[in-house]
Amino acid sequence: MNKIIIKNMTKSDVDNVVKLEEASYGKHHWSKESFYNELENDLSHYYCAFDGNGNLLGYCGCWHIFEEAHITTVSVNPEYRRQKVAQALLIKLIDDCYQEKIKYITLEVRESNVAAISLYDKNGFVSIGERKGYYQDNNEDALIMFTENIWYQKFSLLYNQNKKELSQKTEVIYG
Repeated sequence: MNKIIIKNMTKSDVDNVVKLEEASYGKHHWSKESFYNELENDLSHYYCAFDGNGNLLGYCGCWHIFEEAHITTVSVNPEYRRQKVAQALLIKLIDDCYQEKIKYITLEVRESNVAAISLYDKNGFVSIGERKGYYQDNNEDALIMFTENIWYQKFSLLYNQNKKELSQKTEVIYG
């Protein structure tokens, strides 16, 4: 069974996060300053996922604004994709939303990012529109994805099912 340890992102994580950001997104990635600013932002919630040896597997972040959370980033080291890292990070973000009494979660995702869209679909997100030319590197459109109210039974049942499936395949430790 895989082990994933999820912790709050700290300033000491930023160098490795930026390396992963660059590996994932090429030269159009967030800067160290962007992550430092996010860590100082009271609305922001950022997490890193590590293996049992302390290697960075992925990271994610979102903003909590009143009754809505906006996922700003989710990235997984290419070597660890399809090993439930993104699912574990997404579950952590949703857990936070329940704790903070958030009702809705939204995000943008590249139209070409089939793997991410599939992950979000599996977790109850639906496409409600698109942002034309959203991504600066290639002018690609973004899908706008949104959840229904996460307190509704349909969403909470799906969330609990996904959380249970994750726990059966992967040991996730929230530190």
